Amino acid sequence: MSIFRRPDYQSDTTQFINQLKTQHPELDAEQQEGRALLWDKKLSLDEQAAFKAGRVAQKPYVYQTQA
Repeated sequence: MSIFRRPDYQSDTTQFINQLKTQHPELDAEQQEGRALLWDKKLSLDEQAAFKAGRVAQKPYVYQTQA
């Protein structure tokens, strides 16, 4: 270890989150359940094909209005 090494800095926010996680160890599991509820969805092959078929090609210059 270097004699010039400073102790690792932790912001007040990081200290608060670490303290909250030590007081409530179930918090990580609840966060993962919430994420799975909204975001982690399994799509069937039919749904994936329907999404791919419904895709509209982007125009070369997206900001040009149709005149």
